[in-house]
Amino acid sequence: MIKISRLAKHYGSIQAVAGLDLEIDRGEIFGLLGPNGAGKTTTFRMLTMLTKPSGGSASINGYEVTGDLLKVKKVIGVVPQHMNLDQELTAWENLELHGRLHKMPGERRRQRIDELLAYVELAGRAHDLANKFSGGMKRRLMIARALMHSPGVLFLDEPTAGLDPQARRNIWDLIRRMNSEGMTVLLTTHYIEEAEALCHRVGIMDHGRLIALGTPTELKKRVGEVVVEALNHGGNEYRFFADREQALRYAGSLADNVLIREANLEDVFVELTGRKVGD
Repeated sequence: MIKISRLAKHYGSIQAVAGLDLEIDRGEIFGLLGPNGAGKTTTFRMLTMLTKPSGGSASINGYEVTGDLLKVKKVIGVVPQHMNLDQELTAWENLELHGRLHKMPGERRRQRIDELLAYVELAGRAHDLANKFSGGMKRRLMIARALMHSPGVLFLDEPTAGLDPQARRNIWDLIRRMNSEGMTVLLTTHYIEEAEALCHRVGIMDHGRLIALGTPTELKKRVGEVVVEALNHGGNEYRFFADREQALRYAGSLADNVLIREANLEDVFVELTGRKVGD
């Protein structure tokens, strides 16, 4: 569905994305994980035609993002990180405007608005101004707007940034439901639990490069599935093991208090880069 070959973006001497190679399958939820400055948002912007690549190529459903702009726009929906709803329009009017921009016929447009407001559980707030909505409601309305023209691929940039835990879980449920109905999803996120909960595969980026790729389980196996944390000279020391039995043997040899837990994707990232995801 998405094919990326040697994709690059330079800003003067700064290499934001450095020769990215990646394929994302139809019907997959794929997550780009990494700290600020890793290159994931720049990659997102190139794939959604907001930034022109410095080199390489990318195609979506067979259409080149630098040459088949109108065709690509028809097959993708985009939900940016920052809220960009028209705050002085109602939920209905925001969707109506988007449908008109996509030149949808009037009857189909109205039918689609009703469908989507029900889909994201905002039908009862259709005629309320967007500026009256909570953060989670605004995010759901942005997703509905991105789905107006029935795209096959949905791009979500930090879809739950700034939301409370309950609103975040509601967005997760919505993403899972869309995917179960055939939607291909590419999302960027800082949240480890989000990537582990949602993504079929994850790509970890650092300094503009893809440094690891696989399912969450595969990536955790790369460093070890069980972690022993021990206090060492005022800081935590981490050791990774293939199973809990090995971890228990090691923990028994230590004099300090220890914590034994399952590894997560942040452990993978720290082991590969020496940095935490939120750095």
